[in-house]
Amino acid sequence: MESQNKPQKSFLRSFFRFSVGLLALMILLAIGSALLPDRWKSPSGEIALVRIQGMLMDSQNIVRQLSDYRYNPGVRGIILRIDSPGGAVAPAQEIYNEIMKLRAEHKTVYASMGTVAASGGYYIACAADYVLANPGTLTGSIAAVMAFSNVEELTNKIGVKPVVIKSGKYKDVGSPMRTMKPEEQKLLQNVVDDVHQQFVQAVAKGRGLPVSQVSEIADGRIMTGQQALKLKLIDEVGGLEKTIDLLAKKLGIAGRPKVIEEKEKTPFFDWLLQSSFSGGLAKTLMPAPFPRLQYIWFPQ
Repeated sequence: MESQNKPQKSFLRSFFRFSVGLLALMILLAIGSALLPDRWKSPSGEIALVRIQGMLMDSQNIVRQLSDYRYNPGVRGIILRIDSPGGAVAPAQEIYNEIMKLRAEHKTVYASMGTVAASGGYYIACAADYVLANPGTLTGSIAAVMAFSNVEELTNKIGVKPVVIKSGKYKDVGSPMRTMKPEEQKLLQNVVDDVHQQFVQAVAKGRGLPVSQVSEIADGRIMTGQQALKLKLIDEVGGLEKTIDLLAKKLGIAGRPKVIEEKEKTPFFDWLLQSSFSGGLAKTLMPAPFPRLQYIWFPQ
């Protein structure tokens, strides 16, 4: 009886040691990958791809990528793949300025518009040397907006009475607890108009168009890529692959160019979880954030 248990215990002991060793190896690989310098992980190439996606609320990561490529002598061209409805004003302006720095350093920048490249998304695109969009890309919306809510009637119904102590008469401008005064609305309109003119100036400079021509269509209207082409807001109709081919031709690169793209840094435990099953399976199991097959414009 005792002799029968010995092989069983030996197998369990060996299996436990193997499992512990395998887990330790995975941990060491993950730590090594995290500590390895990015330049050893990323392939070299003459064209870099930078994706600008979603709402623009912060520019730090995009500006850092563009700055790195500006100082990288091996990278001669950059493609901006834009799929964004815009967002805050300052991030768009910071990315625009960084693109202009790239061009000043004789780096060629092409923009490729995806599903949406409107408002702040277009602001960024117009800084590029050459802009492409799909015929059905939603773009334009050259305007600025500030939106406020007024819940004064609601607070009166539930018996809430706000008390505000301020050191300047405009300090609580835009408060949702009261109706906006005419002079306050005029003040905010001046702010919006000033930011709007900054947008118009940026488009005129980036696209090489007269300010008067841009002002005629800078009323917030949305348009398709096909319409934008007629208005000279883009240079050509085409997708990302066409953009890559055109930039490679511009740079004199023969054959299929090597396009480098910075990999998103994944936390260790997320990496460990993903490594246990395939990326395809992970995408299948993860629910889609939006229903597929859409023709939709969602105004802010």
